[in-house]
Amino acid sequence: MNCRYFGKCGSCRVYENGYDFQLNEKLLKSEDEFKELYRGDITAFASNSSHYRARAEFRIWHDGDEISYAMNSLNQKSTIMIDECPMVEENIFELMPKLIKELKTDKLDTKLFGADFLGASSGEIVVSLLYHRRLDDEWRDRADILAQKLGIYIIGRSRKQKIVLTQDYVTQTLHVSGRDFYFKHVENSFTQPNTRVNEAMITWAMQKFSGVGGDLLELYCGAGNFTIPFGIIFDNILATEISKSSIHAAKANMELNGVRNIDFVRLGVEEFVEAMDEKRVFRRMKGIDLKAYNFEAIFVDPPRSGMDELSCNFATRFKHIVYISCNPETLKRDLEFFSQTHKIEDMALFDQFPYTHHREMGVKLIKKGI
Repeated sequence: MNCRYFGKCGSCRVYENGYDFQLNEKLLKSEDEFKELYRGDITAFASNSSHYRARAEFRIWHDGDEISYAMNSLNQKSTIMIDECPMVEENIFELMPKLIKELKTDKLDTKLFGADFLGASSGEIVVSLLYHRRLDDEWRDRADILAQKLGIYIIGRSRKQKIVLTQDYVTQTLHVSGRDFYFKHVENSFTQPNTRVNEAMITWAMQKFSGVGGDLLELYCGAGNFTIPFGIIFDNILATEISKSSIHAAKANMELNGVRNIDFVRLGVEEFVEAMDEKRVFRRMKGIDLKAYNFEAIFVDPPRSGMDELSCNFATRFKHIVYISCNPETLKRDLEFFSQTHKIEDMALFDQFPYTHHREMGVKLIKKGI
């Protein structure tokens, strides 16, 4: 990626020697970090070297009557002004200069301090404009004209106020295992930022479950990013998630894809273990017969903190475990626990965030003695 702000902008903290060199460095670090637990090859899945982020957040900087996008500097001690960002997907990249110009022309820049972008491969873009002032009918009228002019969806946000013009989501298409899956990505909610690497992660996880059969249990399912594609390789899936909004989104995405063999349940892991062991009955699980499932496998994609001891201990009940991690440090800790009962069959590195030190990893484990 050629970027005029390498070495200045704090977003891309690793910028020397080119993308391929950086990816290889991440792979070597991963192999060294996990060598005591796994001696096999770690497969690296590369990102596009530019235009890879489907969502991004920028500050808006005011200098007299002029405005520009702004980011923290590499040393985090100052702010730098930018007029482009080649890490965002091309539709967002092309929109950025047009938007900044029109915001000024249409008098929508007063007390504007941020602009968040959410895009989709279809070309849809939601832009959230963040203000230090209350938004009125005049703002709405001007923003509506701008949205139509640029062919985008606009959301206005200020303290205790959210104004949605038309819609607050984009519909993303993911190409996985020769099939298209569709997901509503809602503004201000978690979505995988790197679309191509996300497709690689889902495809890899599906391959690791190839031939397993039976039913799948998924913990930390979010909005169904992995769950819904899994629906074509398992008989039935039970997926849990503690976030109410994520469960709502997951059910909507299931309907969008015409999938019928998934039950999404709003339960934390501890609650689900209590339900599984018949220690508690939850109204949220009404109509779900846990004894009817034939679980052979479990899939987990926990937050950066990883899995706690209860969750790890519960997961060891299953023959097959696929674990996606956004934090190698907590992943290693959890794998040390799993090594008592399971062996690592395969590992992968997914480069979700090029030009940073961040690493996303996948692990397939199988119970010892099988």
